[in-house]
Amino acid sequence: MNKLQRMKWKQTLFFLEKYISPATLAAFGVALILLIELFIPPYVGMADNGDYYRILYSNGLYFNVPDYTSQTLGYFVKTFGIFQFYNENSALLWSSQTLFVRLSLQISEWFGYDKQFDIRIQAALYGVLYIGAVYLLVKAVTWKASRRAGYGLAVAAIFVFGDIGYVAYFNSFYSESVVLIMLLLLFSACMLLYQRQYNDYFLLFLFGVSAIILTTSKQQNAPIGLIVAIVGVLFVFLGRERIFRVLAGLQAVVLLLTAVGTYALIPEQFVNINKYHAMTRGVLMTTDNPEEALAFFGIDKQFAVLTGAIYYDQFSPIPVESEEMQVQFLDKYGFPSIARYYLSHPGAASKIFETAAHNAFSNRTKLGNYEKAAGKPFGARTVAFSGYSYLKELAAPKTSGFVVLWMTVIAGLYAPSFYRAVKARAIRRALRLPIILMMMAAGLCAMGVAVIGAGDADIAKHEFLFAVTFDLVTFWTIADCVCRRLWGPNAQKNAGEEDDEQSLAQHQEGQQ
Repeated sequence: MNKLQRMKWKQTLFFLEKYISPATLAAFGVALILLIELFIPPYVGMADNGDYYRILYSNGLYFNVPDYTSQTLGYFVKTFGIFQFYNENSALLWSSQTLFVRLSLQISEWFGYDKQFDIRIQAALYGVLYIGAVYLLVKAVTWKASRRAGYGLAVAAIFVFGDIGYVAYFNSFYSESVVLIMLLLLFSACMLLYQRQYNDYFLLFLFGVSAIILTTSKQQNAPIGLIVAIVGVLFVFLGRERIFRVLAGLQAVVLLLTAVGTYALIPEQFVNINKYHAMTRGVLMTTDNPEEALAFFGIDKQFAVLTGAIYYDQFSPIPVESEEMQVQFLDKYGFPSIARYYLSHPGAASKIFETAAHNAFSNRTKLGNYEKAAGKPFGARTVAFSGYSYLKELAAPKTSGFVVLWMTVIAGLYAPSFYRAVKARAIRRALRLPIILMMMAAGLCAMGVAVIGAGDADIAKHEFLFAVTFDLVTFWTIADCVCRRLWGPNAQKNAGEEDDEQSLAQHQEGQQ
């Protein structure tokens, strides 16, 4: 780079720093991608895989496209009918996703669209929340960063979190949209609280709301609530005010109860679907002797014909909703017994987790992205803004060993600073490692629940939460290295933390 080029680069950085912060740049970049992909023809979204009915009917929507069934899996449909009179459909499952669907429907009616719902209204709502989440994430990531590093990280954030593998979900009725937004908000709130960039009460509130919505967005996220609640307990020791400690403690209890309630409210119908796939697409596909595997659960060996079967198969050797299937097959086992099977059969466990790891690094499903009217082939997927998805699929070693290595290396990088913080009784500074571990544990839990609870059925979508946590943790770790926040000068105490430590020491002395 010659002298003139360096001067132009410095002028560009000066202009950006004066008028546009890295966080604003990242938010603007993601907003531009959302506008281009979701709201300008040809519109990009995601085709229905057969699950839409779970969320549509109970929220006053229905399929009004005559040939909708023929478009399933291959084409994105953006318009749906709105029930005009009595809706007799009750909720098939309770999910926080309902809040966003109903709000989108209300916005549609405010603008006079009360007979037909355009899913792009929902995409706009999700988009606003997502842009805010990206802004907060980059605000936290660029803490104590140099100008060059800050804008470099902002561009990297656009590349990663503006990827079509993420934003295409907004033009769909999959709950992964809610999972993505709430994970970013949850992680950002935790790290901003660690850095003390905003008001602690605001960040505590943001943490709690995003954690509750994340936990209740999908039944399989129930264990995530337990993990987050454990980290939430640590916030009790942050505030100097008694009211903050009380609120943090109550919030942790609410998160725990939310996790338990989410699991308890799983409808039996969906339990049976997942159990069916856990056996036919999991246990029976990981063994060389299906009859022997069935004997472990006390199931008749004739059910070995179901190996590899899908619950929604049009023709099944044994009707999936028959009494014989319920009594002689589904009632014979549960998720705890499947977990015991894998623990006692390491070979099968290795196969199923290798399958999980192979699919865990994919941000995209094989569902079509275009409307039928766009003239694209059935199941066609867009390549625009998909660079990170392809890079991740090509570069990431898709093995369970790599997942373990990744977690070990990340934990090892943050362990020294955590040890020093604990030794100095600097509670706020010690938060970083528990937050990182929380995210990795949530991702690993999502992977385990996916394969143990449903085998390899629709596994890429079921492991979406792991894909997001992997990106968040890896992106954050790289940022910490670039900004010298691991061991360098920027790894020192947070602003104002001395007061927190003195307050904690005085509180402990008073108790003694």
